[in-house]
Amino acid sequence: MTKCHKALVGTLVGILAFGGFACTGGGESPTDVVLVTHDSFAVSEDVKKAFENETGLKLRILQTGDAGETLTKALLTAGNPQGDVLFGVDNTLLSRALDGDVFQPYESPALVAVDARLVLDPEHRVTPIDHGEVCLNVDKAWFADQGIAPPRSLDDLDDPRYRKLLVVQNPATSSPGLAFLLATIARYGEGGWQGFWRRLRENGVLVVDGWEEAYTVRFSGAAGSRGDRPIVVSYASSPPAEVIFRMPQPSTAPTAVVEDSCFRQIEFAGVLRGARNEEGAQKLVDFMLSKPFQEDVPLSMFVFPVNREAKLPPEFVKFAVVPERPLDLPPGEIEANRDDWIKAWTDIVVR
Repeated sequence: MTKCHKALVGTLVGILAFGGFACTGGGESPTDVVLVTHDSFAVSEDVKKAFENETGLKLRILQTGDAGETLTKALLTAGNPQGDVLFGVDNTLLSRALDGDVFQPYESPALVAVDARLVLDPEHRVTPIDHGEVCLNVDKAWFADQGIAPPRSLDDLDDPRYRKLLVVQNPATSSPGLAFLLATIARYGEGGWQGFWRRLRENGVLVVDGWEEAYTVRFSGAAGSRGDRPIVVSYASSPPAEVIFRMPQPSTAPTAVVEDSCFRQIEFAGVLRGARNEEGAQKLVDFMLSKPFQEDVPLSMFVFPVNREAKLPPEFVKFAVVPERPLDLPPGEIEANRDDWIKAWTDIVVR
């Protein structure tokens, strides 16, 4: 059975999504490369065409749910994958992917332009593509109107001044919710994070299932929102988004980031073990580190590029925050404790 036949047998989802593969046999090269990714992935049509013109390959994008669902499907098809490259595994899920033998090593020459601190796998089974910090965001106008100083630190959140002002996402159902839980664990350690959350509960923290409800419905600082909570868990890129999507555009960002609270999420791409088009997969990883793709990342997905040479759009330069010392935890520690931490959090906060 040829490699292409194996791919066809094992990837019914891909066939349904694309209406068939450009299959080859007898040593012919594939004419396409398949990127498996989460539903939040976006790339501009111009950048997609640039890759296709540069390589002569057709880029096909298979979106398979949120990041957790995408990884679960990749684990179930490890060695007989749905595509050639997987993008969207972040540092909160990285150890699960590496332990599941989803990827095959590839060290891109383009990594010379990437901060070594973002390269978390020394075997180069995955390559960092972007980073985005989950942070507390505050509604500047609300605090100005009330004559109250906004919080400057995680330590401030249990202050009675901020009672019933904070909305967070459930870490069992939300990626930013999990990142914020991890931020508190990184900050306060095993001996302190549970007490911190008990104090937040006593201070009236509101928990919702996902980012959409927390930010667009409950948070008072979102454009068009009637929410009454002026502190929310969101992203370091949320202030420039508030400027870009408001009409007319304000000259200053109406929201601000509490830099002390930020937890860094890094998203990775990797060549899938058993990829039908391994050479094309490597070219795609290289391209995802190139300036055209990296400079497309901020306004396509509202995250930050990892290539030091990539220029940020003016809105990011003026309004976004890149924390100098974001909170983080080793991926192995996250994998070993994630389920227990979420269970303990649930017992403290929502039961």
